[in-house]
Amino acid sequence: MSSAEIRKKFLEYFKKRGHTIVPSSSLIPDDPSVLLTTAGMQQFKRYYTGELDPMKDFGSKNIVSIQKSFRTSDIDEVGDESHLTFFEMLGNFSFDGPSPRRSGLRPREGGYFKEKAIEYGYEFIASKDWMKLEIDKVTVFDPAKVPVSDWRKGVPFDKESYEIWKKYVPESKIEREGIDNFWGPTGTEGPCGPTTEIYVKSGSGPSPRRSGLRPREGGQSIEIWNIVFNEYYCKMSDVKSQMLTPLKIPGVDTGMGLERLAMVSQNVPTIFETDLFMSLMDKIEISVPWHENNVRNKRIVADHIRGIAFLIADGVRPSNKEAGYVLRRLMRRVIAYGVQGGQLLRLVAKNHGDFYPKLDFETIWTVFDEESEKFTRTLRRGINELEAVREINAEAAFNLYQSFGLPYETIKQVGKDKASRLEREDFEKELEKHKEISRAGQEKKFGGHGLILNTGELKAGNEEELSRVLRLHTATHLLQQALREVLGPEVRQMGSDITPERTRFDFTFPRKMTEEEKKKVEDLVNQKIKEDLPVQFVELPKAEAEKSGALYFFKEKYPDKVKVYFVGKDLKSAWSKEFCGGPHVKHTGEIGMFKVLKEEATAAGVRRIRGVLS
Repeated sequence: MSSAEIRKKFLEYFKKRGHTIVPSSSLIPDDPSVLLTTAGMQQFKRYYTGELDPMKDFGSKNIVSIQKSFRTSDIDEVGDESHLTFFEMLGNFSFDGPSPRRSGLRPREGGYFKEKAIEYGYEFIASKDWMKLEIDKVTVFDPAKVPVSDWRKGVPFDKESYEIWKKYVPESKIEREGIDNFWGPTGTEGPCGPTTEIYVKSGSGPSPRRSGLRPREGGQSIEIWNIVFNEYYCKMSDVKSQMLTPLKIPGVDTGMGLERLAMVSQNVPTIFETDLFMSLMDKIEISVPWHENNVRNKRIVADHIRGIAFLIADGVRPSNKEAGYVLRRLMRRVIAYGVQGGQLLRLVAKNHGDFYPKLDFETIWTVFDEESEKFTRTLRRGINELEAVREINAEAAFNLYQSFGLPYETIKQVGKDKASRLEREDFEKELEKHKEISRAGQEKKFGGHGLILNTGELKAGNEEELSRVLRLHTATHLLQQALREVLGPEVRQMGSDITPERTRFDFTFPRKMTEEEKKKVEDLVNQKIKEDLPVQFVELPKAEAEKSGALYFFKEKYPDKVKVYFVGKDLKSAWSKEFCGGPHVKHTGEIGMFKVLKEEATAAGVRRIRGVLS
């Protein structure tokens, strides 16, 4: 069964059972506690907490999705038979199951919990009408398998799931597990609960590429579907007490990796032999002398090239921070292998474009080609420098990275014995140390006058400087809103820095602004200054603040209660509103005339605008 057919079958199965199909959310999450979207339930966290209403937004309490996901935790394992960075997660969700305290009662109208979730899981996997796969075993949560000191020790044995599974599989196939059968939360806090997992034996039949050959011996038991019962809310800062708060609205959250399901369905021994990867693997040739043209390296390229395409399509651009750093790391590793990036990216767009129409090859290639051109210039010089180094420790590796952009993986590969003692953890520590030094240097450079937005921390040498920083701070809020009105809602803050002399604002936009656009932005800011609008703030719970439409910096981690500064008579009708710690001027008329000084690129897809008060 092809991967496209699996996607179609999965959505069809749950649609027939009253689930609304919800499209994948972006890999850039609307959740400041995580860097990238790591799971299918991430876009639905607030439906489990009751902050959002699924009936209002989806017309149903039960939904199904196929979610683009990206995890950096396994990046060093990529190249083996099963680990990936980018993957697709099939999931079904119910936001209104029975409360744990209502044990034995029927689910609330429209929702379902363990009974139906397990029934659906078994039927889709094992039924002859659907996937026709044999279940090798299932697992359920048992605190007896959890270490005494672990915060999940206080969660009771999931006897209900155990008893339900006895209806479908022999009891000998039901195993009790500990930490591996408790999921969540995503990020620093969120819904969590015990899980039941479905395992299927793979690789026991002939591969489609081994037609006519005898089946392989044995096969391995692969976990393909994790069914989570969200019963609790967890803040990772509170886990020492081993006390979890019961959710008001418990529910079902499942995740099944498309790549693994394709592997067992297509009866191949690794995910890289499925139709999701084979067309890529056939085209990959490592063409540089410092990397071997072997299967492991080809798998790394195949994984990374998919991740690159999907990250760029969702608006990530290469940089040295956050998601941009992840993208740059993948891109430079692929470039360092000397493969035909354009050919591979075109293939990814072709293979996945029917289901993910945002995968526009031209956009993806433009970003990749620009990074490739810049990196290739210094790559060979860096390789020569690396070969001249006697021993490569963390400091030497950092210098090669800083001077030539050499990825850690390339340093390890080319360095061989000279880099045998180099570990990624030490390399990352060296990177962080230099970031701290750089930050300290910047503070010294600006005389401690910088304003750190969203925290309320303001440093100024005297009253005059304080006044100018406050005026420029408010002007920066006006600037962001003006950019969005002139250029469109795709404009998104990527960073900012304010001194008594100027404001500097980084934002997402794919091209250079025209002179007419810059003039419109400047005029719009000055118009709002001339209107002398009041600048006020309210303190709101974070979820309520988000609902108000206030902008916020997606990289920032906000507390449960936030300040929203708005420009206008009230929050609802305000022209500009943002999460911010302040401080600001009282009325826009205090700002004075604003002038756009310069607009330039800082990275692919990221522009920087500088403004001053005249």
